[in-house]
Amino acid sequence: MNLVVHATHEAGVKVGGIGAVLDGLLGAQAYNDAVQRTVLIGSYDPEDGLEMERLRARRNGFTTLYHTREGISNVPQAVALAFHRVQGYHGVSILYGKRKFGAVEHEVILVDSRSARADAINDLKAWLYAEHGLHSTKYENYSEFNYFMGGAVAQINALNALVGTVEGAYFMAHEWLGLPALFAAQRHLPGQFKSIFYAHETATVRGVVESHPGHDLRFYNVMRLAQERGLSLEQCFGDKSGNFKHAFLKAALSLDGLFAVGDLVKEELLFLEPSLKPERIDLVYNGVPSQPVTPEAKWNSKRLLQEYAYALYRFVPTWVFSHVTRLVPSKGIWRDFRVMERLDGYLQQANETAIFYLLSSVRPTGRRSEDIFRWEWEYGWPLNHRADNGDLIAYEWDYWQAVEQFNRTAQASRIVFINQFGWSRDRCGNRMPAEMEFADLRRGADVEFGQSIYEPFGIAQVEPLSSGALCAVSTACGCIGFVRDAGGTNSPNIVIGDYLHLPEWAMTNQLPDVFDIGRYQRDSVEASVANEVAQQILYRLPRSPEVAAQLLEEGTVLSQKMSWDVVARDYLMPAMERL
Repeated sequence: MNLVVHATHEAGVKVGGIGAVLDGLLGAQAYNDAVQRTVLIGSYDPEDGLEMERLRARRNGFTTLYHTREGISNVPQAVALAFHRVQGYHGVSILYGKRKFGAVEHEVILVDSRSARADAINDLKAWLYAEHGLHSTKYENYSEFNYFMGGAVAQINALNALVGTVEGAYFMAHEWLGLPALFAAQRHLPGQFKSIFYAHETATVRGVVESHPGHDLRFYNVMRLAQERGLSLEQCFGDKSGNFKHAFLKAALSLDGLFAVGDLVKEELLFLEPSLKPERIDLVYNGVPSQPVTPEAKWNSKRLLQEYAYALYRFVPTWVFSHVTRLVPSKGIWRDFRVMERLDGYLQQANETAIFYLLSSVRPTGRRSEDIFRWEWEYGWPLNHRADNGDLIAYEWDYWQAVEQFNRTAQASRIVFINQFGWSRDRCGNRMPAEMEFADLRRGADVEFGQSIYEPFGIAQVEPLSSGALCAVSTACGCIGFVRDAGGTNSPNIVIGDYLHLPEWAMTNQLPDVFDIGRYQRDSVEASVANEVAQQILYRLPRSPEVAAQLLEEGTVLSQKMSWDVVARDYLMPAMERL
C-alpha cells in the first residue's frame, strides 16, 4: 500500500483511546511492512498553551518541520510554497512535522481552523446535504461540530500539497471526528482514496446506554430481541437525527470500508442500519501491549505500589488493585465499588488486605503539579479532596463521596482516588516513591478493573495481561471477542462479569418488558454479578510462587496472541486488501 491517511483528533497529541490505538497500530512492524507511507491529519490550537506544551513534550516524539508562526520551514521549497498558498486561501496556519509511534516516525499535518474562510466550509456543507442528506444547519450551534468541520477542507488541501496524487491510497477516518476531513477528500479529490470508517464506538448507542438507568442490561437485551424482529435502533429508541454524531455515522455507512473494533460495535452498526450486510463490516480489534515481564520486575513494581500504600495509609497491602480509566459514566466505576464491598469481607476472613488505586480524572490532561504538591501539604491529597479549589470538578465529587463511604466501613481494604494524569512523584506528590513510574502501576497490580457499561474494546482493561494480572471485565467489553479469537476464553487471567444476562425471574422475549428494565433490575443483576466476580478474584489471586508464575506465563502468551502485530497482520491488512 503506497499511502494510508489517518484523519483523527489525536493526530498531534495522544489524548485517549484512539491515541492508544494509533500508538500501537502505527508502531507495529506488520503495519509498517505493508504500508509505504503514512500521514496523519487533524486540527490544533496554537493559542492553547497546554496543548502546545504537550505537543512539544519530549515524550510525545514530535519534530516540527514547518510552522510559519515559529519561523520554521525545513521542507522542500515546493512544499513550503504550496503550504503557504493553502494558508493564504483558507486563512489558517499549518503545522507539519513527524511524530514517533513506537520506533517509527510518521508524518503529521495539523491545521488551525479557528478562523478558516467560510466559503469552503459552506461548500462542504452543501455537498454533504446533497450526497448524504446531512443537514449541517441543525448542528451549527455545537462548537465541537464547527471545530472539526472548520478545518476539514484546509486539511485536505494541505495533504494534497504534501503528497499530490498517489496510486493505491487509502483514507481512514477514526471515529466521527475524522469524517469531515474524509468527506472533504471525497468532495475535492474524488476517486483518489479508498474510504474507510474505523468505528471505535457507535456514538448513537453510547448515548442511549449512558442516559437510561437500565444501561447495558436494558440496551443489549432490547437490541437482541429487536434484531430478531428486523427492527432498527431508531424504530426502538426514536429519531436521533438531532445528534450530529449520529448524522455523521449514518453518512459513513456508505463508505468503501467499515471497520469495527469489537463484536458488539459490529452488531450496533447493523442495528443502526438493518439493511447493511454483515460482510460489509470487518472486525479490526484493538491490540494489547505485550512486553515480557520477569517475576523480579513484577515484584519490584508491586513493592513500590505497596510502599505508596504504606505512605498513605500506614499498612502494607497483601494485594494491589487498580483501574486506569477516563472518568465517564460508561466506565461503570460503581461496579468496582460493589465488587470491593464483597471482596473486603472475604479478604478479612482470609486475614489479607488490599489497596485499590483508582486513577481517573475528568480532565484528560490532569492538574498542574504545583497544585498537587500544595494540596498534598494543605489537606493530604489524594487521601482527602476538596471541591472549591479546582481539585474535584464535575462528577469527580460523586465518585469521591463513594470512595469516602467505602473507606469509612471497609475493614481489610482501602480505595485511593487519584484524579490526576500521570503516575510519578512529580505528578502525584511527595508520598509517591521517587522511582515510581506509570509502568509500575501496570506491572505491579494484581487485578485491573474494567467493568464498563459501554466499552467498544477496552485496551486499558487488558493492558496488564503480560504482567500476569487478573483482568476483571464486563460482557459489554469488546476485548472479550478478541480474547475468544485468541483462544483465551478459559484463561485464569480473564475474569468476566456477565452483566448482560437477565436472571430467571426477569427472562422474557417481550420487547415491552425489556424496555421497562430500569435501575431496580440492574441493581439486582449487579449485586449478584459483583459477588460472583469477587469470588472469582479471591479464588484466582496468586498465593504461591507457582500460581504467580502460571498467571505471568499465561498472561504473556495471551497478550502476544492479541498484540498489535497480530491485529495489523491478521485483521487490518486483510480487510484493507479486500477493498
